[in-house]
Amino acid sequence: MEKENNVQAVKLSNPRFLPVVENGIRLGQPVLLENIGETLDPALEPVLQKNVVKQSGAWVLRLGDTWVPYSPEFKLLITTKLPNPHYLPEVCIKVALINFTVTPDGLEDQLLVDVVKYEQPELEQQKDQLVVQLADFKRQLQEIEGKILKLVAEATEDILRDDDLILALDQSKQTSIAINERVIEAE
Repeated sequence: MEKENNVQAVKLSNPRFLPVVENGIRLGQPVLLENIGETLDPALEPVLQKNVVKQSGAWVLRLGDTWVPYSPEFKLLITTKLPNPHYLPEVCIKVALINFTVTPDGLEDQLLVDVVKYEQPELEQQKDQLVVQLADFKRQLQEIEGKILKLVAEATEDILRDDDLILALDQSKQTSIAINERVIEAE
C-alpha cells in the first residue's frame, strides 16, 4: 500500500528503530513497526499523540530528547501477530485499530464507530472520555482491594478490634458505592 512512498519497516527489537522513525517524521515517509506486543515503547508517545508544535515558523515534534521537523506526509503503521491483542484504553483512543480477522458483526461495529466519528464527533469524543474514565474507576477499585488485603494481612490477631482496618473498610465501601453509581450513570 505504501510501497511507492518508500515505506520503512522496522521492529521494536531493532536498536535503531527510533532513528528510523525520526527519519520518517523528518522526510515524510511512512514507517511500519512490525510485530508489536501489547505494550508500546514510551518514546512513541509524542508520535501517537501528534504533539506537533510550531517552533521558529516550522512544525516540529519532540522525539526523545531532540526536536524533529515534522512532515505532514508522515504515517506510522503498526502491526502485530497477536491473535486478539488487548491494548490499554489510553492507547486505543490515540490510534485507529483495524482487525483483519474480523467477523461480519465486528466489521459492522467498526463501521458504526467510523460513521459516528464522522457524523457526530462530539459523541465519539464523549465515548473516548467514558472509556478512559471507566478504566480509571477500575484502577481505583483495584487499589482499594489491594489496600484492604494489605491491612488484613498486617492485622493483629483480632481484626474486629483493628480500628484502622475497620475505618479503611468503611471508606472503601463508600468509595466503591460512589464509583459504581458513576459507572451506572456513565453507561
